[in-house]
Amino acid sequence: MNDPRFEQIAETWPGAGTLVKGIQIIEELARAARPMSYSELMRATGLSKATLYRLLGALVEFRYLQQDNKAYRLGPRCIELGQHALSAFDVRSAAAHEVSRLAEELEETVSLVALDGANVMYIDSRRGANPLSVGISIGRTLPLARSASGKAILSNLPPHRVNSLLSGLPESELADLLATVAISRSRGYAIGLSHTLPGVTVISAPIPGRDHEASAALVVSVLTDRAPAERQHTIGRDLMEAARRVTGSIGAAPLSITPNPRRSQHIEEGLQCILACGAVLGEGPVWNAGTGTLDWVDALAPSIHAFDPASGEDRQVKAPGLVSAVLPSRTYGRVALTQNGLEAFDLDSGSFTPLLNPERHLPGNRFNDAKCDRRGRLWSGSMSLDASMPTGSLYRFDSASAAVALDGGFQVSNGMGWSPDDKTYYFADTGLHTVFAYDFDLDEGRISNRRVFLQFAPDQGRPDGLSVDSQGYLWVALWDGWRVARYAPDGQLDRVIDMPVPRPSSCCFGGPDLKTLYITSGRVRLSRQDLEEAPLSGGLFAMPVEVAGQPTTEFRP
Repeated sequence: MNDPRFEQIAETWPGAGTLVKGIQIIEELARAARPMSYSELMRATGLSKATLYRLLGALVEFRYLQQDNKAYRLGPRCIELGQHALSAFDVRSAAAHEVSRLAEELEETVSLVALDGANVMYIDSRRGANPLSVGISIGRTLPLARSASGKAILSNLPPHRVNSLLSGLPESELADLLATVAISRSRGYAIGLSHTLPGVTVISAPIPGRDHEASAALVVSVLTDRAPAERQHTIGRDLMEAARRVTGSIGAAPLSITPNPRRSQHIEEGLQCILACGAVLGEGPVWNAGTGTLDWVDALAPSIHAFDPASGEDRQVKAPGLVSAVLPSRTYGRVALTQNGLEAFDLDSGSFTPLLNPERHLPGNRFNDAKCDRRGRLWSGSMSLDASMPTGSLYRFDSASAAVALDGGFQVSNGMGWSPDDKTYYFADTGLHTVFAYDFDLDEGRISNRRVFLQFAPDQGRPDGLSVDSQGYLWVALWDGWRVARYAPDGQLDRVIDMPVPRPSSCCFGGPDLKTLYITSGRVRLSRQDLEEAPLSGGLFAMPVEVAGQPTTEFRP
């Protein structure tokens, strides 16, 4: 036998030599993907003339092979067995309707892949009516690490399984891959260029199973020219909805991604959408007095933005990985919180320079919101990538090389701010539906006496980003609550701003007099129906207010 793999198997299983030789013939024909002559098979397998003659005869007799014009190819029995094997995948039958429906609606190629060791295997595929749809072969396998579908599955697996499946990757490649997986996990779907089909973009969403871990994914393969960024994210959301239905069909309980119903059709007078940009997850707005811009980020179509209210221009710089906040800095111009922790950021060059990552040892975590106190110390909270575990901590960065964790056990670390007298620090955990208050020592940068300041019922929305005005009132963006609400220092509701979007994500005060309230929003995990009701989701909003906010403090390391 020419292939040492078959020799090893034959030695391991005495008496199975003839069977192994027959399998070798079948695999050679499958690998060649074309008919092979008798002499070609003899050279490829290394089998003797007599042995090959007997085995070919038996394989043709049992229809595993078919002989045409003195050449051999795989026979109908292989197809029959392949169909039986595919039907053994519960997910294939459960997903069949969604694969066909999506292919018809999108007019693109829609496939289903299953986890196969460290690879993914295409186990079903349908081409759309579009003549430019991409051809995909059932049975094709790709490495997990080099496919969007593999990254989608990895994004829905616990860290220990991800580490096991990727254990052979070089450190540099692993770091880049984990950054991509982090975005896919937060967003709910993966996007990437095909490594094997030039000019093709692949979008994929994982299908969680009964244990809530994914072993399969839905995939759309589309010519890149037909898939601008907005269409990629639209397809991603469609795939997520379909994946949820497949999860339900196999007997698992899919996690709900439906926001609360709209509270009313009322929209606050004076509220305007000043940038209908369709951000996947607009976050971290901050008024940069030095540049006269509103700086903000799109965390999940990773980019940093500088919006000029005077001209309406929005400068955008793509980020190499997940980015959650940007702040002005006396030393660096701007700093950003990214998947790599704290980094210096240059808007003109678009460059990121790593400074400090106090959670380098926790690859399943990322940093989220960030702000600076009156002394220029930077505060930021961390959280798990999928927002499912209370692994987040609250950090104070005293410099670009020193940080200390001050509290922990948070699920979704989020908005923060200080009272005007610097006696109280506020911090939101979106996962716990809670805004906490602490006693704050400005001189020492210490917090103590954590207590619940605001607690929200699920139907009220979840507290996301927040800002404190010059009177000490908290303005809280309520994710899935269709509103931004103002609360007095004693916790009493003072005012509600009804929004035309379900997922306002954060807010800040800006403008020369700090009397404009800017509000970011997201469209992540919203269905097509949700977006038809709220088409401005992901937009940037502004509204004049009577009470000014507090000035932004630069990071002063």
